[in-house]
Amino acid sequence: MTLTIKKHDKNPVVRPGELPWRMVATMNPAVIYENGKFTMFERAAGSLQPFQCFLGKLESTDGVNWKHTSDKPAITAELVGFKYGSIQDPRIVKIDDDYLMTFALRPYSYDTNTTGYGVPKSFQHKYPGFSGETKDNQSRSGILRSKDMVNWEFVSFITHGEIDDRNNILFPEKINGKYALLRRPSGFVDTAVKFTESPGIKISYSDDLKTWSEPETVILPAYEWEGNRIGGSTPPIRTEYGWLTTYHGVENENLKLNRVCYRMSAMMLDINDPTKVIARCETPLMEPEHYYEKVGVYIPNVVFPTGAVNVNGIIHIYYGCCDTAIGLATVPLIDLVNHVMSCKL
Repeated sequence: MTLTIKKHDKNPVVRPGELPWRMVATMNPAVIYENGKFTMFERAAGSLQPFQCFLGKLESTDGVNWKHTSDKPAITAELVGFKYGSIQDPRIVKIDDDYLMTFALRPYSYDTNTTGYGVPKSFQHKYPGFSGETKDNQSRSGILRSKDMVNWEFVSFITHGEIDDRNNILFPEKINGKYALLRRPSGFVDTAVKFTESPGIKISYSDDLKTWSEPETVILPAYEWEGNRIGGSTPPIRTEYGWLTTYHGVENENLKLNRVCYRMSAMMLDINDPTKVIARCETPLMEPEHYYEKVGVYIPNVVFPTGAVNVNGIIHIYYGCCDTAIGLATVPLIDLVNHVMSCKL
Protein backbone atom coordinates (compact mmCIF):
# COMPACT_ATOMS: atom_id res chain seq x y z
CA MET A 1 0.00 0.00 0.00
CA THR A 2 1.04 3.61 -0.54
CA LEU A 3 1.70 5.69 2.55
CA THR A 4 1.73 9.49 2.61
CA ILE A 5 3.65 11.21 5.38
CA LYS A 6 3.05 14.94 4.97
CA LYS A 7 5.90 17.30 5.74
CA HIS A 8 4.60 20.63 7.02
CA ASP A 9 4.46 23.63 4.71
CA LYS A 10 6.12 25.80 7.39
CA ASN A 11 9.14 23.53 7.78
CA PRO A 12 11.52 23.88 9.46
CA VAL A 13 9.10 24.67 12.30
CA VAL A 14 11.97 25.35 14.73
CA ARG A 15 15.11 27.13 13.51
CA PRO A 16 18.39 28.23 15.06
CA GLY A 17 19.07 31.80 16.16
CA GLU A 18 17.54 34.26 18.63
CA LEU A 19 19.55 33.16 21.71
CA PRO A 20 23.35 32.90 22.12
CA TRP A 21 23.36 29.19 23.04
CA ARG A 22 21.37 28.19 19.92
CA MET A 23 22.73 30.48 17.20
CA VAL A 24 24.21 27.68 15.05
CA ALA A 25 21.84 24.72 15.23
CA THR A 26 18.72 23.18 16.73
CA MET A 27 17.86 19.54 16.14
CA ASN A 28 16.72 16.10 17.32
CA PRO A 29 14.07 17.08 19.90
CA ALA A 30 12.18 15.18 22.58
CA VAL A 31 8.46 15.96 22.37
CA ILE A 32 5.49 15.12 24.57
CA TYR A 33 1.80 16.07 24.26
CA GLU A 34 -0.50 16.51 27.27
CA ASN A 35 -3.73 18.40 27.97
CA GLY A 36 -3.72 20.20 24.63
CA LYS A 37 -0.11 21.36 24.89
CA PHE A 38 3.06 20.24 23.13
CA THR A 39 6.33 20.42 25.07
CA MET A 40 9.65 20.14 23.24
CA PHE A 41 13.22 19.79 24.44
CA GLU A 42 15.51 20.76 21.56
CA ARG A 43 19.18 19.97 21.22
CA ALA A 44 20.86 23.27 20.39
CA ALA A 45 24.34 24.68 19.85
CA GLY A 46 25.61 28.26 19.87
CA SER A 47 28.91 27.68 18.07
CA LEU A 48 30.96 25.13 16.16
CA GLN A 49 34.16 25.65 18.17
CA PRO A 50 33.37 24.34 20.66
CA PHE A 51 30.28 22.50 19.48
CA GLN A 52 28.65 22.49 22.90
CA CYS A 53 25.03 21.38 22.95
CA PHE A 54 22.30 22.25 25.44
CA LEU A 55 18.63 21.34 25.79
CA GLY A 56 16.17 24.19 25.37
CA LYS A 57 12.51 23.95 26.35
CA LEU A 58 9.73 25.15 24.05
CA GLU A 59 5.94 24.98 24.18
CA SER A 60 3.19 25.09 21.56
CA THR A 61 -0.58 24.78 21.36
CA ASP A 62 -0.67 23.70 17.71
CA GLY A 63 2.59 21.82 17.30
CA VAL A 64 3.77 24.25 14.62
CA ASN A 65 4.40 27.59 16.32
CA TRP A 66 6.80 27.30 19.23
CA LYS A 67 8.00 29.60 22.01
CA HIS A 68 10.85 29.14 24.46
CA THR A 69 9.89 29.03 28.12
CA SER A 70 13.17 30.72 29.10
CA ASP A 71 16.08 32.58 27.55
CA LYS A 72 18.39 30.04 29.17
CA PRO A 73 18.86 26.34 28.43
CA ALA A 74 16.53 24.06 30.38
CA ILE A 75 19.17 21.33 30.81
CA THR A 76 22.94 21.41 30.45
CA ALA A 77 25.63 18.76 30.79
CA GLU A 78 26.65 20.36 34.08
CA LEU A 79 23.50 18.84 35.61
CA VAL A 80 25.12 15.41 35.31
CA GLY A 81 28.57 16.57 36.39
CA PHE A 82 30.24 17.70 33.15
CA LYS A 83 30.73 21.46 33.06
CA TYR A 84 32.28 21.43 29.60
CA GLY A 85 30.14 18.62 28.24
CA SER A 86 27.63 18.43 25.43
CA ILE A 87 24.16 16.96 26.07
CA GLN A 88 22.44 15.59 23.00
CA ASP A 89 19.49 13.83 21.33
CA PRO A 90 16.89 13.56 24.13
CA ARG A 91 13.79 11.37 24.04
CA ILE A 92 10.99 11.68 26.59
CA VAL A 93 8.22 9.44 27.94
CA LYS A 94 5.90 9.60 30.94
CA ILE A 95 5.49 6.54 33.14
CA ASP A 96 3.09 6.91 36.05
CA ASP A 97 3.91 10.37 37.47
CA ASP A 98 7.48 10.50 36.20
CA TYR A 99 8.74 12.23 33.09
CA LEU A 100 11.77 10.22 32.00
CA MET A 101 14.29 11.57 29.54
CA THR A 102 17.09 9.61 27.92
CA PHE A 103 20.04 11.53 26.54
CA ALA A 104 23.47 11.12 25.00
CA LEU A 105 26.45 13.01 26.38
CA ARG A 106 29.99 13.93 25.48
CA PRO A 107 32.04 14.67 28.63
CA TYR A 108 33.86 17.46 26.76
CA SER A 109 32.49 19.44 23.86
CA TYR A 110 34.60 19.12 20.73
CA ASP A 111 35.46 21.48 17.88
CA THR A 112 34.02 20.75 14.46
CA ASN A 113 34.86 21.85 10.93
CA THR A 114 31.94 21.31 8.60
CA THR A 115 32.62 20.28 5.00
CA GLY A 116 29.25 20.92 3.39
CA TYR A 117 29.24 17.53 1.69
CA GLY A 118 29.60 14.97 4.47
CA VAL A 119 30.14 14.25 8.14
CA PRO A 120 32.17 17.09 9.71
CA LYS A 121 35.75 16.72 10.82
CA SER A 122 35.99 16.94 14.60
CA PHE A 123 38.85 17.86 16.93
CA GLN A 124 39.27 17.80 20.69
CA HIS A 125 38.91 21.17 22.41
CA LYS A 126 41.23 22.17 25.26
CA TYR A 127 39.69 22.11 28.73
CA PRO A 128 41.14 22.13 32.27
CA GLY A 129 41.77 18.57 33.41
CA PHE A 130 41.08 17.00 29.99
CA SER A 131 43.80 14.85 28.45
CA GLY A 132 42.80 15.84 24.93
CA GLU A 133 42.70 12.20 23.89
CA THR A 134 39.69 10.87 21.99
CA LYS A 135 39.44 7.80 24.21
CA ASP A 136 38.65 10.06 27.17
CA ASN A 137 35.79 11.83 25.38
CA GLN A 138 33.46 9.12 24.11
CA SER A 139 29.67 9.28 24.18
CA ARG A 140 27.64 7.78 26.99
CA SER A 141 23.89 7.65 27.58
CA GLY A 142 21.86 8.42 30.66
CA ILE A 143 18.46 9.06 32.19
CA LEU A 144 16.90 12.11 33.85
CA ARG A 145 13.67 12.19 35.86
CA SER A 146 11.21 14.99 36.65
CA LYS A 147 7.74 15.49 38.07
CA ASP A 148 7.09 18.79 36.30
CA MET A 149 9.51 18.99 33.31
CA VAL A 150 11.15 21.95 35.06
CA ASN A 151 13.21 20.40 37.83
CA TRP A 152 15.26 17.44 36.64
CA GLU A 153 17.33 14.94 38.61
CA PHE A 154 20.01 12.64 37.28
CA VAL A 155 19.09 8.96 37.62
CA SER A 156 21.91 7.02 36.04
CA PHE A 157 24.29 6.46 33.17
CA ILE A 158 23.22 3.43 31.19
CA THR A 159 26.58 3.06 29.49
CA HIS A 160 30.03 4.56 29.96
CA GLY A 161 32.81 5.64 27.67
CA GLU A 162 33.99 2.17 26.61
CA ILE A 163 30.91 1.50 24.43
CA ASP A 164 29.22 3.69 21.81
CA ASP A 165 25.60 3.30 22.89
CA ARG A 166 23.58 6.26 21.68
CA ASN A 167 19.90 6.13 20.66
CA ASN A 168 18.72 4.94 24.07
CA ILE A 169 14.92 5.11 24.08
CA LEU A 170 12.51 4.08 26.83
CA PHE A 171 9.18 2.42 26.11
CA PRO A 172 6.32 4.60 27.44
CA GLU A 173 5.17 1.92 29.89
CA LYS A 174 6.66 -1.00 31.75
CA ILE A 175 6.69 -4.39 30.05
CA ASN A 176 6.05 -7.36 32.31
CA GLY A 177 6.67 -5.07 35.27
CA LYS A 178 10.05 -3.80 34.08
CA TYR A 179 11.33 -0.67 32.37
CA ALA A 180 12.28 -1.47 28.77
CA LEU A 181 14.96 0.35 26.80
CA LEU A 182 15.92 0.26 23.14
CA ARG A 183 19.64 0.81 22.60
CA ARG A 184 22.41 0.50 20.02
CA PRO A 185 25.68 -0.69 21.56
CA SER A 186 28.70 -0.75 19.28
CA GLY A 187 32.44 -0.23 19.46
CA PHE A 188 34.25 3.07 19.08
CA VAL A 189 36.86 3.22 16.34
CA ASP A 190 39.81 3.75 18.64
CA THR A 191 38.90 1.93 21.84
CA ALA A 192 39.51 -1.63 22.94
CA VAL A 193 35.91 -2.88 22.99
CA LYS A 194 34.93 -4.35 19.61
CA PHE A 195 31.77 -5.96 18.24
CA THR A 196 31.61 -8.62 15.55
CA GLU A 197 28.28 -7.47 14.09
CA SER A 198 27.11 -4.19 12.56
CA PRO A 199 25.43 -1.84 15.06
CA GLY A 200 21.76 -2.71 15.43
CA ILE A 201 18.80 -2.21 17.74
CA LYS A 202 18.83 -4.15 21.01
CA ILE A 203 16.73 -4.10 24.16
CA SER A 204 17.45 -4.21 27.90
CA TYR A 205 15.21 -4.32 31.00
CA SER A 206 15.49 -2.82 34.46
CA ASP A 207 13.64 -2.74 37.78
CA ASP A 208 15.08 0.59 38.87
CA LEU A 209 16.41 2.48 35.78
CA LYS A 210 19.93 1.93 37.11
CA THR A 211 20.86 -1.71 36.57
CA TRP A 212 20.09 -3.08 33.11
CA SER A 213 19.98 -6.58 31.69
CA GLU A 214 22.38 -7.62 28.94
CA PRO A 215 21.19 -6.27 25.55
CA GLU A 216 19.15 -8.69 23.41
CA THR A 217 19.04 -8.19 19.64
CA VAL A 218 15.84 -6.86 18.09
CA ILE A 219 17.04 -6.16 14.52
CA LEU A 220 20.31 -5.72 12.64
CA PRO A 221 20.91 -3.86 9.35
CA ALA A 222 19.39 -5.86 6.50
CA TYR A 223 18.76 -3.50 3.57
CA GLU A 224 21.01 -1.30 1.46
CA TRP A 225 19.57 1.98 2.78
CA GLU A 226 20.37 0.91 6.34
CA GLY A 227 24.05 0.86 5.44
CA ASN A 228 26.35 -0.12 8.25
CA ARG A 229 24.20 0.90 11.22
CA ILE A 230 20.66 1.45 12.42
CA GLY A 231 19.25 2.91 15.64
CA GLY A 232 15.97 3.71 17.31
CA SER A 233 14.25 6.97 16.42
CA THR A 234 11.15 7.86 18.45
CA PRO A 235 9.61 6.27 21.57
CA PRO A 236 7.41 3.28 20.63
CA ILE A 237 3.64 3.74 20.42
CA ARG A 238 1.24 1.08 21.71
CA THR A 239 -1.23 -0.17 19.06
CA GLU A 240 -3.67 -3.08 18.84
CA TYR A 241 -1.04 -5.04 16.89
CA GLY A 242 1.98 -4.30 19.06
CA TRP A 243 4.59 -1.58 19.57
CA LEU A 244 4.85 0.71 16.56
CA THR A 245 8.54 1.58 16.50
CA THR A 246 10.40 3.92 14.16
CA TYR A 247 14.11 3.65 13.48
CA HIS A 248 16.78 5.26 11.32
CA GLY A 249 19.31 3.82 8.92
CA VAL A 250 22.59 5.38 7.83
CA GLU A 251 23.77 4.68 4.28
CA ASN A 252 27.32 5.45 3.21
CA GLU A 253 26.93 7.20 -0.15
CA ASN A 254 30.58 8.17 -0.65
CA LEU A 255 33.20 6.83 1.75
CA LYS A 256 35.95 9.10 0.38
CA LEU A 257 33.89 12.21 1.10
CA ASN A 258 32.35 10.70 4.25
CA ARG A 259 28.96 11.48 2.73
CA VAL A 260 26.01 9.69 4.32
CA CYS A 261 22.22 9.67 4.15
CA TYR A 262 19.91 9.29 7.16
CA ARG A 263 16.41 7.88 6.55
CA MET A 264 13.55 6.59 8.70
CA SER A 265 11.50 3.42 8.58
CA ALA A 266 9.31 1.49 11.03
CA MET A 267 8.54 -1.91 12.48
CA MET A 268 5.97 -3.56 14.76
CA LEU A 269 7.17 -5.37 17.89
CA ASP A 270 5.29 -7.87 20.03
CA ILE A 271 3.49 -6.12 22.87
CA ASN A 272 4.80 -8.50 25.57
CA ASP A 273 8.12 -9.52 24.03
CA PRO A 274 9.61 -6.71 21.91
CA THR A 275 12.43 -8.96 20.71
CA LYS A 276 9.80 -10.55 18.47
CA VAL A 277 9.46 -8.53 15.25
CA ILE A 278 5.97 -8.83 13.77
CA ALA A 279 6.51 -6.57 10.77
CA ARG A 280 9.37 -4.52 9.32
CA CYS A 281 9.34 -2.19 6.32
CA GLU A 282 12.03 -2.93 3.76
CA THR A 283 12.08 0.60 2.38
CA PRO A 284 12.33 4.03 4.07
CA LEU A 285 9.18 5.89 5.05
CA MET A 286 10.94 9.27 5.29
CA GLU A 287 14.09 10.50 3.58
CA PRO A 288 15.73 13.80 2.59
CA GLU A 289 13.67 15.45 -0.17
CA HIS A 290 13.57 19.18 0.44
CA TYR A 291 16.38 21.72 0.51
CA TYR A 292 16.30 22.04 4.32
CA GLU A 293 16.76 18.25 4.57
CA LYS A 294 19.63 18.09 2.09
CA VAL A 295 21.64 21.22 2.92
CA GLY A 296 22.50 22.46 6.40
CA VAL A 297 25.16 23.79 8.73
CA TYR A 298 26.32 20.47 10.13
CA ILE A 299 25.60 17.19 8.25
CA PRO A 300 23.83 17.31 4.87
CA ASN A 301 21.28 14.74 3.74
CA VAL A 302 19.73 13.99 7.13
CA VAL A 303 16.20 13.17 8.31
CA PHE A 304 16.50 12.13 11.96
CA PRO A 305 13.20 11.72 13.91
CA THR A 306 13.39 11.69 17.71
CA GLY A 307 9.87 12.72 18.78
CA ALA A 308 6.46 11.32 17.82
CA VAL A 309 3.16 12.10 19.55
CA ASN A 310 -0.40 10.97 18.87
CA VAL A 311 -2.82 13.89 18.68
CA ASN A 312 -6.39 12.76 18.02
CA GLY A 313 -5.27 9.93 15.78
CA ILE A 314 -2.64 11.97 13.92
CA ILE A 315 1.00 11.18 14.57
CA HIS A 316 3.19 14.28 14.73
CA ILE A 317 6.77 13.33 13.91
CA TYR A 318 9.49 15.82 14.84
CA TYR A 319 12.85 15.34 13.22
CA GLY A 320 16.27 16.90 12.88
CA CYS A 321 17.06 18.34 9.43
CA CYS A 322 20.79 18.16 8.64
CA ASP A 323 21.55 18.70 12.35
CA THR A 324 20.55 22.31 11.70
CA ALA A 325 16.79 22.75 12.21
CA ILE A 326 13.66 20.84 13.22
CA GLY A 327 10.95 19.64 10.86
CA LEU A 328 7.42 18.34 11.39
CA ALA A 329 5.68 15.57 9.49
CA THR A 330 2.21 14.15 10.11
CA VAL A 331 0.46 10.91 9.26
CA PRO A 332 -2.79 9.27 10.44
CA LEU A 333 -1.92 6.58 12.97
CA ILE A 334 -4.18 4.05 11.28
CA ASP A 335 -2.47 4.61 7.92
CA LEU A 336 0.98 4.16 9.40
CA VAL A 337 -0.06 1.04 11.31
CA ASN A 338 -1.72 -0.49 8.25
CA HIS A 339 1.33 0.21 6.12
CA VAL A 340 3.71 -1.36 8.61
CA MET A 341 1.45 -4.39 9.03
CA SER A 342 1.37 -4.83 5.26
CA CYS A 343 5.08 -5.58 5.65
CA LYS A 344 4.35 -8.43 8.06
CA LEU A 345 7.13 -11.00 8.22
